[in-house]
Amino acid sequence: MYEFLEYQVSDAMTYRPVTVRPKSTLAELEALFEKHDYDCFPVCSEDGALLGVVTKLDFLAAFAFARESMVPRYEDIMQRPVGSVMTSKAITVTPETPLTRVLQLMVETRHKSFPVTTGALLLGMIARRDVVRALRRAAAREPEGGTWTIPASSVR
Repeated sequence: MYEFLEYQVSDAMTYRPVTVRPKSTLAELEALFEKHDYDCFPVCSEDGALLGVVTKLDFLAAFAFARESMVPRYEDIMQRPVGSVMTSKAITVTPETPLTRVLQLMVETRHKSFPVTTGALLLGMIARRDVVRALRRAAAREPEGGTWTIPASSVR
């Protein structure tokens, strides 16, 4: 398991993820959720800059009832743009972020994934399943008996 301490986001992330545009409709977003079974999609501009994220919860919030407003028809809601429901201030990580930090962020925020960026440019996504896979990979490399020497670079 000590090998996990050395892993960075770039060791486990998904490169070139499926993205949506802010002008995409909620109907298009729903089709992507069905096709890919992801919980979150990055919302990007035409040049690949990250503008935010849209989660299944953001999608469901478009249907939330309010006492002071009439409920629009389903078809009308589904034509709304993704930009109207997305989360603009997404928590991001870089390819060099330690996976231990990502794991900590996931536990603290309860987020299922984070965009991986360099500046404003989206490079990929790191999700819970990626972190679990990295943990499993590190455990599989553990020597018989489970004894390791902790790398000096991991001790701070």
